Amino acid sequence: MLPDLGEGLTEAEVIEWHVARGDEVHVDQIVVTVETAKATVDLPCPYAGPVLTLHSAPGAVLEVGKPLLTIGAPQGSGAEQESGSGNVLVGYGTSEAKPTGRRRVTPGSRPVATGSPGSVAASPTTSAPARAVPATASTSTAAPIFAPKVISPVVRKLARDNEIHLAGLAPSGPGHVIRRADVEAALGVGEAGLPAHEATPSRGPVHVDRGGDIRIPLRGVRKAIADKMTTSRREIPEVTTWVDVDATALMAAKDQIKALNAAAGIGLLALFARISVAGLTKFPELNARIDVVAQEIVQIRDINLSFAAQSPRGLVVPVVHGAGKMTTAELAAALRELTELARDGKLSPAQMAGGTFTLNNYGVFGTDGATPIINYPEAAMLGVGRIIDRPWAYEGQVALRKVVQLGLTFDHRVCDGGSAGGFLRFVADCAEKPTLLLAEL
Repeated sequence: MLPDLGEGLTEAEVIEWHVARGDEVHVDQIVVTVETAKATVDLPCPYAGPVLTLHSAPGAVLEVGKPLLTIGAPQGSGAEQESGSGNVLVGYGTSEAKPTGRRRVTPGSRPVATGSPGSVAASPTTSAPARAVPATASTSTAAPIFAPKVISPVVRKLARDNEIHLAGLAPSGPGHVIRRADVEAALGVGEAGLPAHEATPSRGPVHVDRGGDIRIPLRGVRKAIADKMTTSRREIPEVTTWVDVDATALMAAKDQIKALNAAAGIGLLALFARISVAGLTKFPELNARIDVVAQEIVQIRDINLSFAAQSPRGLVVPVVHGAGKMTTAELAAALRELTELARDGKLSPAQMAGGTFTLNNYGVFGTDGATPIINYPEAAMLGVGRIIDRPWAYEGQVALRKVVQLGLTFDHRVCDGGSAGGFLRFVADCAEKPTLLLAEL
């Protein structure tokens, strides 16, 4: 069955099968990749034996506990099982996946996506872009779903970024390998002037309606983001306050640290993380959440620093757990590790849960300021704009200085403007005079 993936997740979308019906699998072999509202997860199989049934096609959304994969008795075990019965996938494995003994896809056939779980089909290879075949019945004895063969990670990323299911493509490469041209063909224009991946109920997720508008289903990570933002805006009376800051000294401090210890990789994000942690220690009112049921403000003991990051799956918010107990170098290492996992789409649900305060560096997009939506159920977010040369009154004269706009968005239920303004002013003072941090460490 589809296992409980934790963090309150109740469903997952099947992204890609790594085995086909008839394959022999071993214990802890990765058999399928699924996508939840928080992460892409490779699921291992806790049983060994032949694959009897794949209960859903790529693109299907399954609830936790629903049938995912049926495994028969291992060859040579002497056990007898009826067709369609056997052990089912539950839980997680623990070891690394080993090379599979997958059979080759027979010539003249190709993988196709289907319109309903449990039904599969195969059709002759054609030069036209592949489209899903409507299912007519859901049986455990249907034709097998052949796992798509993709060698290039670039092809996988291109398909994932454009929500193209590999199982629905006609492979044109040698040995039935899906090439980049196959994915690009699915993104092109097909018959009747409509994109080849235009979706009817049995086709891919992105489609173009008759008026030419592109329609993208709101699901997976995008749906989770939309739901959380809607909840935040509906429940939190948020306020944003901001200040312009002369960050020239902070930039100089960054350069000095790099010159002395380049291996530590301490950049501006790590320095603002360090300042934020010090500020939250001084103003714990902002490291909090509202317990609506108990009607209480909960000031959280640990500082778990969330930060916004872009990933192939859109905006994600990894969490540096225990940030309040880390050195600046440790913070930099944790930020770097989580950022790399986000870019590779490998963040686990646990690495995106439990945050208590968010650091949002929207300056990387070339913007000065924003009024962001609080990362529910947190109570505050520090925003950092771009740092650019601007005229500034400095020591009685006008000079070009490195200026940044800092913004604090906070839940007005957890504190008043005095605490919020005090936190923001503390952050600004540390950016202008980094040596002030020494008094707080």
